[in-house]
Amino acid sequence: MPYLHPQQPDGALLSADQLLAGCGLPAAWAQARQWRVLETGFGCSLNFLRIWAAWKADAQAPRLLHFIGLSAQPPSAEEILGALSQAAADEALHPLALQLGAQCWGLLPGVHRLSFEDGRVLLTLHVGDMHNTLRKQPLTADSLLLSQADAFSSPEALKNLARHCRRGSMLALGERHEDPTLREQLTKLGFDIHRHSTAQTLQARYNPRWEPRHKDEGLPQPVAAPGRCLVIGAGLAGAAAASSLARRGWQVSVLDAADEPAAGASGLPAGLFCPHVSPDDSVLSRLSRSGVRTTLQILEQLSQAHRLEQGVDWEHSGVLEHDLHEPVNLPPQWLDAAAPQSQAGLQWSCPATPEQLEAAHLPAASHALWHEQAGWVRPAQLVKALLKAAGIRWQGNAPVARLAQTDDALWTAVDAEGKTLAQAEMVVVALGPASTALLQASGLQSGAWEITPIRGQVSMAAHTVQTRTAMPPFPVNGHGNLVPDFPNAQGQRQWIMGSTFERDITALPPTQAEQRDAHASNGEKLAALLPECRLALGGFFAAETLPPTWARVRCAAYDRIPVVGPVELQGNGLWLLTGMGSRGLTLSMLAGELLAARVHGEPLPLDAKLALALHSQRMSARAIKP
Repeated sequence: MPYLHPQQPDGALLSADQLLAGCGLPAAWAQARQWRVLETGFGCSLNFLRIWAAWKADAQAPRLLHFIGLSAQPPSAEEILGALSQAAADEALHPLALQLGAQCWGLLPGVHRLSFEDGRVLLTLHVGDMHNTLRKQPLTADSLLLSQADAFSSPEALKNLARHCRRGSMLALGERHEDPTLREQLTKLGFDIHRHSTAQTLQARYNPRWEPRHKDEGLPQPVAAPGRCLVIGAGLAGAAAASSLARRGWQVSVLDAADEPAAGASGLPAGLFCPHVSPDDSVLSRLSRSGVRTTLQILEQLSQAHRLEQGVDWEHSGVLEHDLHEPVNLPPQWLDAAAPQSQAGLQWSCPATPEQLEAAHLPAASHALWHEQAGWVRPAQLVKALLKAAGIRWQGNAPVARLAQTDDALWTAVDAEGKTLAQAEMVVVALGPASTALLQASGLQSGAWEITPIRGQVSMAAHTVQTRTAMPPFPVNGHGNLVPDFPNAQGQRQWIMGSTFERDITALPPTQAEQRDAHASNGEKLAALLPECRLALGGFFAAETLPPTWARVRCAAYDRIPVVGPVELQGNGLWLLTGMGSRGLTLSMLAGELLAARVHGEPLPLDAKLALALHSQRMSARAIKP
């Protein structure tokens, strides 16, 4: 329910009790699966902290709390704590404010998803013009805090706001807003208005004579309640989808042909998560930043739950980007100290310092960038940690040959002999390069989707005294990437370099000749990344007998953007999550959250235009073109 202006007539902030009563909380959210609060004029929102604290204290609070904040300028940690001090707020809010402040970095114009309480309290912060956001973002609110009431004085602005209300949403109007013109406009828009004596406000309940409709973007209707779900594929994409759905109450069975999770491309011994940068801040650049933020949040949450160990399974190390052949440039506004985006942009990526170049044994004049929000992960450890969540059941040695749907809309996964492996109301296909083959074998996809298999081979070896000395103290990427120091399952320190990019090649294992060629290719890439390091590893790449490469097959869509969405737009409970390419660690966790948000009609974890770029509908539209 929306609350119009969180201040009393004298300008003082409403108490927590008044705020909640004006919003009809906590009674309104009792036993709800999720609750969505929208605040315009987020600022240094104490209201978010208060509602978060109320959620923590309420035994009947919803499983998931969404708070959508609209703000012209992003808050900083210092501003949040300063506002808390000036308001003389409850001391219980202070630790929450510290958590909020710790995630307020890199908040460029756009959409940012901040995650708390193990992903059960989600703050979606929209930085920019709030009227533009309300016009373009598919938001539906259960509660609304209108912190900039004057901005909604026109009928057009109020109509724009009403578009984001469901039947039963409430606006609470402070006494200073008993404007008869405003009340008349709200009534015309479908609001019933009455006085709330306890909260000293007027309330407006959205109850139009017509049936409210929201833009569906070609998506199925949100599910009424979580049920059972089959996730086909136990790599990064499948584990991300399973984890996001289990967090929302689904009972998830993860099926895979292998006897261990992450047996495919997600079994890479170590890889990088890192933002992509481009001078025009392209779709991939913006998407990668949202992905990195989500990946970091999940890694930190899993570490706090003792399912991953920082420094052993992953590290927020930062990454140096250097490529002699294809140097990358930052958006020019990031380098303009007078530009409002400069500080936030440089918190993501900035020119490498002389000290960083020296540590990488690169000349002082080298063109290189430093990505602060980046690091390395052992993907198989991440997959296994995600699959340990409550509500997830792992089912190995379960090769799904076909999917079929019964008359009562129940999905059945069967093997090649026709044996039933599992059943559920919903299916997520996350089989990487085998995803479309399963859909075609099941008669569930018409037309050839352009998803290309890509074999990749990496060079890897245990450290010697000489190689450890030659390595930089941080990962380096560019045309290929180097993780210079990570432990294997036995604790032995290793380095890994790659990967090759072999389109439409799926044969495993590669031949000895193909492996020699892959080592040579990885050596050439290392020479572009770190010339001195390549010279120091000359003994490895020039050896008569090289160790085998590690090789697997991943896949990518025609535009190098993942595919996330329903297989059929009319909605039959069948979803697809694939096409991570070489950016699985950067994008899979975000893709899993996007899929879960689509299924449940939640606020999106990224800008609507970016979400549309991932939509499976683009594949269908391309497949039917002459």
